[in-house]
Amino acid sequence: MRIIGLDPGTATTGYGVIDFDQGIMTPIAYGIIKTEPHTPMPERLQTIYQDLTELLTEYKPDSAGIEEVFFGRNITTAITVGQARGVLLLCLADHKVPIAEYSPPRIKDAVTGYGKADKKQVQMMVQNMLNLESIPRPDDAADGLAIAITHYHYSRFQGLVDG
Repeated sequence: MRIIGLDPGTATTGYGVIDFDQGIMTPIAYGIIKTEPHTPMPERLQTIYQDLTELLTEYKPDSAGIEEVFFGRNITTAITVGQARGVLLLCLADHKVPIAEYSPPRIKDAVTGYGKADKKQVQMMVQNMLNLESIPRPDDAADGLAIAITHYHYSRFQGLVDG
């Protein structure tokens, strides 16, 4: 099973592609989709769509996990992240990739066992679980991998429940 995890953002969208075969996780690719500041929002969203299309064409994931929007103190940031997230969902749907959505606490819990873990703890667990030499950089790429790992755990659980 191949999974892509996506951490949405208009400036930087993190992604991680992982294969799972007989319980063994293998990182395939990770990185970011970056858009340039001061570029009009429609062009930034178009870049996100086009770059994700390239990733989906290259890696052909069986399913995708994506982070839900987290409403913190800054509503403007939440709105722009929501726009990027909408473009990612549209692109995945256009490519017929099944999608699951996860909240930040659920991702932290799935990766570290603690829903209030800090970013560094999540990154260290991603490094450990994927047997990487170092913590994936930038942070958004590590988040993409964490979301892919989360999706694997939840889809595996759902498979057991469904029988």
